Amino acid sequence: MSTNTYDAIVIGSGISGGWAAKELTEKGLKTIMLERGKNIEHIKDYVNANKAPWEFEHRGGRTQKMIEDYPVLKRDYPLNETNLDYWTNEKESPYVEIKRFDWFRGYHVGGRSLMWGRQSYRWHDTDFEANLKDGIGTDWPIRYKDLHDWYGYAERFAGISGNKDGVPILPDGDFMPPMEMNVIEKDVQKRFKEFYKDARHFIIGRTANITVPHNNRTNCQYRNKCWLGCPFGAYFSTQSATLPAAMATGNLTVRPWSIVTKILYDKDTKKAKGVEILDAETNKTYQYFAKIVFVNASALNSAWVLMNSATDVWEGGLGSSSGQLGHNLMDHHLGVGAGGRIEGHEDKYYFGRRANGIYIPRYRNLNGEKRDYIRGFGYQGGGSRESWSRDIAELNIGGAFKDALSEPGSWTFGMGGFGETLPYHENRVYLDKEKKDKWGLPVLAIDAECKDNERKMRIDMMNDAKEMLENAGVKDVQGFTTDPVLGRGIHEMGTARMGRDPKSSVLNEWNQVWDAKNVFVTDGAAMASAACQNPSLTYMALTARAANHAVEELKKGNL
Repeated sequence: MSTNTYDAIVIGSGISGGWAAKELTEKGLKTIMLERGKNIEHIKDYVNANKAPWEFEHRGGRTQKMIEDYPVLKRDYPLNETNLDYWTNEKESPYVEIKRFDWFRGYHVGGRSLMWGRQSYRWHDTDFEANLKDGIGTDWPIRYKDLHDWYGYAERFAGISGNKDGVPILPDGDFMPPMEMNVIEKDVQKRFKEFYKDARHFIIGRTANITVPHNNRTNCQYRNKCWLGCPFGAYFSTQSATLPAAMATGNLTVRPWSIVTKILYDKDTKKAKGVEILDAETNKTYQYFAKIVFVNASALNSAWVLMNSATDVWEGGLGSSSGQLGHNLMDHHLGVGAGGRIEGHEDKYYFGRRANGIYIPRYRNLNGEKRDYIRGFGYQGGGSRESWSRDIAELNIGGAFKDALSEPGSWTFGMGGFGETLPYHENRVYLDKEKKDKWGLPVLAIDAECKDNERKMRIDMMNDAKEMLENAGVKDVQGFTTDPVLGRGIHEMGTARMGRDPKSSVLNEWNQVWDAKNVFVTDGAAMASAACQNPSLTYMALTARAANHAVEELKKGNL
């Protein structure tokens, strides 16, 4: 058994793991970042990034073999041949669904930072205060003021483009110039503002796509191929941003194919002394030792690592003394909204393929309004013109059909809601020790569902979308809704929540595990509530803040 010693260990290399590695190495700590999957090198390994649709054997679609091999991924848009190797092999890494949960994972260096949707929004004090106000879950141990400066720090480094819109519920940030709305979106925005005044807001999305050159990264080229890996480095990912910064310090070691099986706990010091890994290629076991450990394997896998680190002190795993580890699983519920047709502007089109859309921030259950549910939702969407792939009801064959398809079709506008899910204690994950993965390790069982509050919210999410589009002049508006399934939002949160009391939470206000103060969890697992905004920017801010605290505590001799 080999041993290696560092100042810090980072488990996981996605959005928060990359940030942890950057912050710790820039502060002088010799750090090892452990990734359970393969390495993906920036630019060199983006093998499909410059391919045209016709260069893929199946034109970017999915085959019957893919559908058979990826029974979970096939449930939604991610299953296609353009970036199939970015998604986890489901046969090698299964999980148990007590209730349906669509878990879309990426096991490689960079994790889902290579495939994420990049929408980046700050939270508001309303979000941090909601649990306390509603008497649900546990109170956040921090407020917006605690993250304000760290949000700005994260935005400036990551490169978030957006507009200072002055929306009270959605704090402005330190933005690069915003992307531009197309002609239809500007029209809808104008009518929207005339109708709703300042009661609701319609803005360009705030996205982690840079619009001016930044830190050796080239600005967005409007290709909308982000999830193939960007050879320009135009969107924020571990590969384009945090990993180069960490490597530049000379303090980072990256070890792919390293499945962290447990955190090693020292009963005498009441701290972690390191981790044990299983080499995914050789099946050999190694141990790494460090003064601090950052757990950033994503909400569900971070919970797995903590739970699999059980000792005779805590049978439920490291951080389980409160009884909350693995509980309070959240995601955003979606698959509900509306769309329609817009008349006019047949002589107009748009430039490129903008990798962004519009955003309508939350407006429900604010300012004293009372619905039959609590919390709220926002919308993402946009306008576009139908292309050659559209259906033309009157034509289905012949020259006239081909001629019609050579011109753009009608302008359309659509939007879908992102709703907040409450932190229900019974929505949980746990180790199923009967079922094993390829490496003989126990797998996660997931038992979570949307409940009455979310289902009531979805009625408004569809009806409001229809109403807003009609009021903004959209024609033939049709609403849509689906059965709410967690996991589809790919925003897993809450399995090791922060709190003020070790009896009701896993982490303190600095993301430290109450039971081992030199272990920090700063990914989605730490979230005490979900809000309705995309959460990744909050992970970045939490991680930078926690890393700064960890180094300060190290210097004081407290860790």
